[in-house]
Amino acid sequence: MNQFILLLAGFLALSLGSVLGYFARQSVAKKQAGTIEAKIQQKVSQAQTQAQGLVSDAKEKASRILEALKKEEDRRRTELLKVEQLLLKREHILDKKISGLDAKEKDIEQRIVKVREVKNQIDELNKKAVDQLEKVAQMTKEEAKKSLFENYEKSIEQEIMERIIKLEKEGIQRFEKKAKEILAFAIQKYALPQTQELTTTTIYLPSEEIKGRIIGKEGRNIRALERLTGVELVMDESPEVVVISAFDPLRRHIAKVALERLVQDGRIQPARIEEIVTKTEKEVQEQIREAGEAAVYDTGVIGLDPKLIQVLGRLKFRTSFGQNVLLHSIEMAHLAEAIASEVGANPIVAKKSALLHDIGKAIDRQVQGSHVEIGIKILEKFGVEKEVIDAMKSHHEEYPYTTIESVIVQAVDQISAARPGARRQTVENYIQRLEELERVALAFSGVEKAWVLQAGREIRVFVKPQEIDDLTCYKLAKDIAKRIEEELRYPGEIKVNVIREHRVVEYAK
Repeated sequence: MNQFILLLAGFLALSLGSVLGYFARQSVAKKQAGTIEAKIQQKVSQAQTQAQGLVSDAKEKASRILEALKKEEDRRRTELLKVEQLLLKREHILDKKISGLDAKEKDIEQRIVKVREVKNQIDELNKKAVDQLEKVAQMTKEEAKKSLFENYEKSIEQEIMERIIKLEKEGIQRFEKKAKEILAFAIQKYALPQTQELTTTTIYLPSEEIKGRIIGKEGRNIRALERLTGVELVMDESPEVVVISAFDPLRRHIAKVALERLVQDGRIQPARIEEIVTKTEKEVQEQIREAGEAAVYDTGVIGLDPKLIQVLGRLKFRTSFGQNVLLHSIEMAHLAEAIASEVGANPIVAKKSALLHDIGKAIDRQVQGSHVEIGIKILEKFGVEKEVIDAMKSHHEEYPYTTIESVIVQAVDQISAARPGARRQTVENYIQRLEELERVALAFSGVEKAWVLQAGREIRVFVKPQEIDDLTCYKLAKDIAKRIEEELRYPGEIKVNVIREHRVVEYAK
């Protein structure tokens, strides 16, 4: 019983403690919740205060920006008004000037009419005066002029004849003797040995087998070489010999050097041929420059533009009636200097003019016109002195002699060209005919290159494949043949061979 009472009392005490603990816990929780709500409320108040401040600052900045924009707008509107007023003012001034010009134009037209009227009146008065004089003199104006000249000629004819006879007796023999002495002295002072240029070049091969490799399979190697160099290769004249035929010495030289290198290299095929020919052409340009520099150094001519010296060097591969033009020009320069020194002329101008007198022949196959006209343009382009140009342009008597140096250049040109064996007329005529053939073909649109072969019996025309199609090639061949028939004179017949080659190149990288 006591245990039960104790157990009951313990149970009651436990229940009472639980209730008291629960209420105590609730009280503590309510106090804590109040503290958090207060903090949240405080932060909300602070956030509202900051937001109001930001809004106020934004409104203030917006107000300042709007005010600045308004001021800028007012400023630009003011400037536009000023510009508009200035334009209106200028327009008003232009209107006044136009009105003034119209008035002046009308005034000038009226004056022109008056001048014409006065001129007509003067012409009528002159005509009446002439008619009246003719009536009084009983002869026309032309008859009076003729009579006056006849009387004057008769009065001085005897005096002129006596003066001429006297001058002939006293001076001609003395002048001729002195001129011969000067020419003999100049020729003895310098005589350049020259050999006539031929139209063929011979190459000796190490063995007959090389000929077959030069020809190539189905002739592709020889065709490639002829196409790239513009020459004709003659293989069958004699064993171990190849003859290069072309009227242009430059083409022959390039073909000779390229073929010798191909024979030495041993790899003879179209791609290698094209590579060797391209390389040889660049080296020949360097040789041309060196030839020009050597000519300038040999003659002592200074002050020439390097590009002009390059053009001068091209004369090494140019002939005139079988005579090498560069050697001919060098010889003329020395002769002109000697003669100018003897007669009291300017030896520097005479020497320089003689050296450059045939400079137009360096490019006369690419440019239309005589070599004299081309030479004048070249020298003017490179700033050569006017007295040099005046002296060189008269060497074929196309222009009148203006200085003593021009007479000297013409004289030494005749001396150098007229030496026995210096020139051959038939060769030059033949070469001119071949040049005309090439010029005719190159005059057509779409033609890239034209080579004359077979001693002028064949012309090979290479066209640009992007401009000329296969069908147009037939028409082009007929047109070229017709033009040759109409413009040129030649023996036999000429074969026109139009070639169109389309090549595509791409590189694997």
